[in-house]
Amino acid sequence: MTEESDAATPHQRVVRVPGSRRARLTPVPGSDPEPESAAAETTPPRERPKGAKGPNDDQLFQDVPPHY
Repeated sequence: MTEESDAATPHQRVVRVPGSRRARLTPVPGSDPEPESAAAETTPPRERPKGAKGPNDDQLFQDVPPHY
């Protein structure tokens, strides 16, 4: 790789954010920087598995992991 070929193509830049510990990247040229929130809203609810029911299945099915 040469420095000349890298200079010809646009790249993301690192931007410092005042008052923040983390830096931010600029959007990739030609990309859509908006998040895809419509995909999360259209997620169908989980279906209950078929078969025998255990003593704690109702509680386990209602529990949601903390990252949701």
